[in-house]
Amino acid sequence: MPNSNAKLHSNHRGGREASRRELVSRSLQSAQHCLENQDFGTAYAHYLLVLNLAPELKTTVKETFQFTLFKWAEELDSLARIQDLFNCYEQALELYPNDEVICNSMGEHLFRLGFRDEAAGYFHKAVKLNPDFADAKENFYRVANWLVERWHFIMLNDAKRNLTYLRAIENAVHSGSKSVLDIGTGTGILSMFAKKAGASFVYACELSKTMYELARDVVAANNMEREIKLLHLKSLDIEIPKHIPERVSLVVTETVDAGLFGEGIVESLIHAWEDLLLQPK
Repeated sequence: MPNSNAKLHSNHRGGREASRRELVSRSLQSAQHCLENQDFGTAYAHYLLVLNLAPELKTTVKETFQFTLFKWAEELDSLARIQDLFNCYEQALELYPNDEVICNSMGEHLFRLGFRDEAAGYFHKAVKLNPDFADAKENFYRVANWLVERWHFIMLNDAKRNLTYLRAIENAVHSGSKSVLDIGTGTGILSMFAKKAGASFVYACELSKTMYELARDVVAANNMEREIKLLHLKSLDIEIPKHIPERVSLVVTETVDAGLFGEGIVESLIHAWEDLLLQPK
């Protein structure tokens, strides 16, 4: 009796595998037929089914799947079906999460639609995946020129200013401020000043996705990625202990300029930042 049951289960598994292979084969044929008739939407749906049923075929159908995705995305774009377009790319990236070509294409659509910060994130990922991918590098530099304000370059090359910040941070840290929060970190320069000054814990937040990614690269290039915790957040959204374990003893920022002197804005920021600071005893 046990042998009979084992044989029955084996036959059942064999039948299911045969059915799966048959469905995959028919779906591949249907996808090809749809491509020949330029029915890219249906072809895309067939390829999704194939890749979910037979992930072992990912390498085999990759290029054809990419072609189908891009053609279908063009149609969706022309029809202003933007959410459907993004859904397709999300599905594709679930199947091919480390595909630089799909990441770059997603970034191009986002950029054309005005989502420049998000586009920069996909271009950056594509370059990370393949540093020799010329199209992605060109796209990333192009969008970075839109997003990185010119004053960043002037500021970073102002030796007198940087030295003044460095000395002020060193004085604060040496006076006992051992935990630091850098608000609007930009390239991460003030966070690195704090760490080099001897701060035990350094946290930095940056709202811009482009600047956040740039800060990650700069911090990593200086071998501080394990010593500085970078947060892609607004300072007003930081929660204790969700994002940082406790209140810090020093806040550094370069975000305060004339643009902040609207009614109530400065006061609101001060109150919010006070929530993140240790209160003097």
